[in-house]
Amino acid sequence: MTKDNLKENNTLELKQIMTADIKKEIIAFANSEGGTLYIGVDDSGSIVGVDNADEVVLQLTNMLRDGVRPDIMMFVNVSVEIRDGKQVVAAAVQRGTARPYYIKEKGLRPEGVYVRQGTASVPASESAIRQMIKDTDGDKYEEMRSFNQNLNFETTSEEFKKHDMNFGKEQMRTLGIINTDGLFTNLGLLLSDQNPYTIKAAVFEGTSKTTVKDRFEFSGSLLKQLNETYQFIDRYNRTRAEFSGLHRIDIRDYPEAALREALLNAIVHRDYAMGGSTFVSIFDDRIEIVSIGGLIKGLTVDDIMLGISLPRNERLANIFYRLKLIEAYGFGMQKIFGSYEGKAVKPQIESTSNAFKVILPNVNEIATGRLGLNDNENAIMELLDKEYSVTRAKVQETLSLSQSMSIRLLKQLTDKGHIKPVGNGKNRKYIKLK
Repeated sequence: MTKDNLKENNTLELKQIMTADIKKEIIAFANSEGGTLYIGVDDSGSIVGVDNADEVVLQLTNMLRDGVRPDIMMFVNVSVEIRDGKQVVAAAVQRGTARPYYIKEKGLRPEGVYVRQGTASVPASESAIRQMIKDTDGDKYEEMRSFNQNLNFETTSEEFKKHDMNFGKEQMRTLGIINTDGLFTNLGLLLSDQNPYTIKAAVFEGTSKTTVKDRFEFSGSLLKQLNETYQFIDRYNRTRAEFSGLHRIDIRDYPEAALREALLNAIVHRDYAMGGSTFVSIFDDRIEIVSIGGLIKGLTVDDIMLGISLPRNERLANIFYRLKLIEAYGFGMQKIFGSYEGKAVKPQIESTSNAFKVILPNVNEIATGRLGLNDNENAIMELLDKEYSVTRAKVQETLSLSQSMSIRLLKQLTDKGHIKPVGNGKNRKYIKLK
């Protein structure tokens, strides 16, 4: 080989000496169309050679083995060549099958992933990295390699421990949290404490989104979000007491089974390849749970009502099944609707190409006709659910209200037809009409 044909191009890189930056050149070749890197040749193509070729070969192979992920060595052939009577080290690189390759300490980010562009090795864009992952790992989001490889699993580990289940490297590999190359998958990302997807919950005054009373955003492992979001919703799932003869019957605004299944459905079946948060909106008369991603192609709302299930995140669903959070595939919607059996209202489902919404009606709002009452009015009605009658003084003391506010609220409820006064003066009491 002569000086004239040693000229850098998209498949040839020249280095005069061994440096740490050589990793990115090898990575760029493996992520692109392959190429050859020479050590001991300057930028002009002149052969300068290396002093100890065997030592350089060992240094290069160790650097690639320890500093590049996934394992790139089966696609790199390092050898010693004699050029112009001098020793040079040649690294012939093939296009790898586990792209993208990246610098271990930098991770699956543009600063760690390089591609060949003309005579330069440049950071890959995030979209290019995603495309390489998709080309290599397939279309299933949960099986693709995670961009973030610095993950820990404190919450998930605790959940497994509660069920007397091990959560070590072997179990992670079996569950699909770690792939065959020892790298974390997106399933691992979702279960990790670093999970970037969140659930946003908001409580609204009345039946519209005009006034927000409370809001929160839940982050971390999906298992942590599930527990914390359910606890948040449960705080607003009030209990109304009814009496049947001598027996008291407590009825919650929302059947617990419906809330649980709707929330699990939103977490397990959402499309995590799309950005955005899962939304929980709590109104006086309903709860709406919206998850990103419509139904899987070919599946209809009628299909899922019949119990047909095609889980978008099969491995995630399997983990929830192992943790006994879901009993079996395909029965979630049937449980939601079954929990409203005998009620005057039924849940609703809305689906578009990009979103799936479950609407759970408040059975007590409909049953009692209390739709549109404010918090203080509802508190008085709940007091009357427990007692046959109340006085103005009782309302004032129990709800910590002023005398004038108590009188105003009782008049409002009287005018709306919910209560009526009985007696006069100090003996006046109020009883419930509906």
